[in-house]
Amino acid sequence: MTKEFTNDELKQYNGQGGQPAYVAIEGVVYDVSGKDAWQGGHHHGNEAGQDLTKVLVNLSPHGKKVLKDLPVVGKLVD
Repeated sequence: MTKEFTNDELKQYNGQGGQPAYVAIEGVVYDVSGKDAWQGGHHHGNEAGQDLTKVLVNLSPHGKKVLKDLPVVGKLVD
């Protein structure tokens, strides 16, 4: 069964205080905890625990190809 996250629940997974770092892209929640670039829940001014669809689609130089190797942990429901 796929875990469902609300925006408020997703905020808890910000990579701080021992929490894993999760980000949502187009309704899918990914675990970025294992990526060196996301140490401490931060990556180039972005913070884990958020829906970063607009950032990835509109601003990221690498686009969606970085998502293929990330573990999917659930879906964003609101």
